[in-house]
Amino acid sequence: MKKLVALVAAVTLLTTALHAGGPVVVEDIVVVEEKPASSSGALIPLLLLVVIGLVVASGDDDSPPVCLPL
Repeated sequence: MKKLVALVAAVTLLTTALHAGGPVVVEDIVVVEEKPASSSGALIPLLLLVVIGLVVASGDDDSPPVCLPL
């Protein structure tokens, strides 16, 4: 009888420890990565082309100005 009581007590302690926290639910985490905007990749080359165009269009202003005789 003592062995039966000891066995029941041991099983009871083990089962309560297993169910103490309740069921463990693990949810999958979904990570959605945002794609960068397509215009952000084209902005730097477009600005570079505008700057190069302005430099080329500015011309050569290093020569002294020509004075016309009066």
